[in-house]
Amino acid sequence: MEQEAEKELAEQVIPLSPQTTQSLELNKDECELSLERLLKAGVHFGQKKSRWNPKMGVYLFGVRNGIHIINLEKTLEMFEKALKELEEIVGKGGKVMIVGTKKQAKELVGKVGEELRMPYVNERWIGGTFTNFGVISKRIKYLEENRDGLEKGRFSYLTKLERLKLTKELDGLQEKIGGLSVMKKIPEAILILDINKDKIALKEARKAGVKIFGIVDSNSNPDLVDFAIPANDDAISSLKYMLEVFLCRMIKAGKSSVEKIVEKKEELKK
Repeated sequence: MEQEAEKELAEQVIPLSPQTTQSLELNKDECELSLERLLKAGVHFGQKKSRWNPKMGVYLFGVRNGIHIINLEKTLEMFEKALKELEEIVGKGGKVMIVGTKKQAKELVGKVGEELRMPYVNERWIGGTFTNFGVISKRIKYLEENRDGLEKGRFSYLTKLERLKLTKELDGLQEKIGGLSVMKKIPEAILILDINKDKIALKEARKAGVKIFGIVDSNSNPDLVDFAIPANDDAISSLKYMLEVFLCRMIKAGKSSVEKIVEKKEELKK
């Protein structure tokens, strides 16, 4: 019945374009994952038929108006599977890096990363983030120490011009690697919102042995990731809904992890 409703709507609706006017305020309580919500968010709209990757064939429902339609039953199944794996990682105290550098994803990725205190990249991926982590970690430390020094007045001996130059340098670093400030080691997993655009991140994660979760649109190769999530990777409505579900579920997993630690401490006291 649900599949028939999906088919009927898919035949009637004109494919969505990225919704740049949509509110980007995140709903942290959006844990509901359903076919209806996926459909409403436009998760089922893929790319033009001419751009498809044959390996995505098993996840596609058909073609409407020259656009591939993603099978949301597959999306529901595979997103739930990915979320459970991510919950297990976070529940054990692991970190998940979120990567989304396309224009419509940047603000959403930053908000989710900050909320979860997880590393994120929403500007250009810096080569060596995983494969040359020693250098990256030194830059993170330099940014944190100098930013803290400025805030606490430890650089009062510098001239006004020197402080201005330092501030400008730190602002540039903040934009480039600020999302990595909580990354004390290479994370256990990475969630990539567009594996075609952020292919360097994918390659480095593979080399570093990081578990890869990726949204795969109809023009993507699902074999490149460990956990593929068939979905529209362009529309803000699609990215926002999926990130809200991810955010809500990871918050719960994190709370569960803290509760387990507290319980163990109480047991040890007894």
